[in-house]
Amino acid sequence: MHGPALSGWLLMVLSGATGAYCLLRTRDGTERERRSARAEALMGFGMAAMAVPAALLTLPDWMWVVYAAVFGAAALHAVAYARGGGHHLHHLVGSLAMVYMAVAMAPGAAHATGGGHAGHGDGGGTAGGIPVLTGALLVYYALYVLHSAGRLIPAPTPVGVGAGGSGGGHAGLPAAPAWRTRPELALACRLTMGIAMFAMLLTL
Repeated sequence: MHGPALSGWLLMVLSGATGAYCLLRTRDGTERERRSARAEALMGFGMAAMAVPAALLTLPDWMWVVYAAVFGAAALHAVAYARGGGHHLHHLVGSLAMVYMAVAMAPGAAHATGGGHAGHGDGGGTAGGIPVLTGALLVYYALYVLHSAGRLIPAPTPVGVGAGGSGGGHAGLPAAPAWRTRPELALACRLTMGIAMFAMLLTL
């Protein structure tokens, strides 16, 4: 990944941890939820691998072709379920963004596009990318992060409903969901991946 090594380490750890949690979520829920979790796990692990600092590992040239092929296939898969809207459309955008970054970060991309200025620090390859497209993706992920963060903010408790509003007991209340299926954790993971994607796009 192009950019400071510290940011690469942070992105790699965060994306890898997010991918691992999403992989755990594939064991529970409906088929649609498991499908969404699989797509998010692929995205998390793909971003973690892409964020590996160049000082730690220099990816071979053919690896960028593999990235583009894998996430191109993921984009086609998302298209098949795009009628469902919501997360499937977001997965489509994310997969296409990964293809775009793989192409832009491939050796020689900067010379092909005439852009890019952030290098590995050894005078070698530089990042490429189309400024208008990068900007559009940055705006999309900025709005996505703000929207997701807003959904994580707890709704205010109505007046008169408190700890004792249910008669002081928990009888009759549904059991709390398992930690790996809690919706707020899933949303937090999507928020984390949105922030990571935004940060990676900034390095182009």
